[in-house]
Amino acid sequence: MQWQIKAFAELTVTELYDILQARSDVFVVEQTCIYSDMDGVDKLPDCYQLFAYDGDQLVGTCRLIAKGIAYDEYCAIGRVLITDSYRGKKLAAPMMEAAIAEVQRLWPTTKCKISAQQHLENFYESVGFETVTEMYLEDDIPHIGMILN
Repeated sequence: MQWQIKAFAELTVTELYDILQARSDVFVVEQTCIYSDMDGVDKLPDCYQLFAYDGDQLVGTCRLIAKGIAYDEYCAIGRVLITDSYRGKKLAAPMMEAAIAEVQRLWPTTKCKISAQQHLENFYESVGFETVTEMYLEDDIPHIGMILN
């Protein structure tokens, strides 16, 4: 599986559509969280989409955000998902490893922070993140702040 990274202007219309559809399917519909996923961050010059396809099917995606956008002192990885039909195939860790490699390449002197759903704490710890906050609610879902070691 080949993970790709592209800035907003580099995405094809189909890639953009597939990424936004997957995010809507997971974060709005599946998690029953009514919010506008299109928050203006994706089109910023220092935001990138990491994603992979299996044929014409999107497998997973996440976005990489420079320091000063999501967090004042940290770059970030967010909107992390594996599409429903590819879950359980052990693709989340390779996707996060690719995302981590990219944030380290793009912003080598900046630490990386995520706002993780609390039930995924062990997963994120397994790829190198450490919990740095108590649980807080984000869109009524328990989250924790984590920083990459």
